[in-house]
Amino acid sequence: MFSFSDLFQWDRFITPTIIKTFYWLVIALICLFGLSGVFSGLATMAISPFGGFLVLLSSIASVVVGVVFSRIAAELILIVFRINEHLGAIRDQGGGMR
Repeated sequence: MFSFSDLFQWDRFITPTIIKTFYWLVIALICLFGLSGVFSGLATMAISPFGGFLVLLSSIASVVVGVVFSRIAAELILIVFRINEHLGAIRDQGGGMR
């Protein structure tokens, strides 16, 4: 975790610790919107069964795709920070280009 003093110092990145919280918030929002889409699809089935079924399937597919893409986005951000850490370790070892 990070402390309050980390907000004012540039020795350590706080994004890798915060990104996990944002990831779970995005997952919660995706699930809420998906649940809303499922209920909308069920309500639409009363008017048009085929249209409601399409809305139902598309909302479920959207939840799956949203979860996968949000995980990919979070991992890409974490990869950038890990690359930075590894490059710093290489620099500290003196293995840089001369």
